[in-house]
Amino acid sequence: MSPLCCLFRPLPHDRARKERYPWAIAVPVLNILAIANIPRAIYKGWPFYAFISSACSIVAFTFLFGLSLFRDLIASRLDPEWSLNVYNAASSEKTLGIMAVIAVLGMPFVLSYTVVVYWVFRGKVRLGRFSY
Repeated sequence: MSPLCCLFRPLPHDRARKERYPWAIAVPVLNILAIANIPRAIYKGWPFYAFISSACSIVAFTFLFGLSLFRDLIASRLDPEWSLNVYNAASSEKTLGIMAVIAVLGMPFVLSYTVVVYWVFRGKVRLGRFSY
């Protein structure tokens, strides 16, 4: 048996999660449509729609990964009691509250900095005599 086959075994309780959330089957279908839309949007000259489609595919992959791992972040194959899950890996309530306040106060600065950088570096690069 190859060591790689151990990586591709289904996660414990993965089938139960799929049965518990049957609506999640729509996410891979929408993901395939989003990926198929990227070359179409580029061909038609719609780079913004291609960007939106690629962003949607990243969100869909992240959602599916999170759905398959939810509660058990690191699943132990030896003993399910040794699995690292959301509840025993989380910080205390006070720490989570402090970090939520910091995130709410800091996010406008991050977003405004991103907008300013995007605005300063907008447009196409023109190659000239001094370009390298």
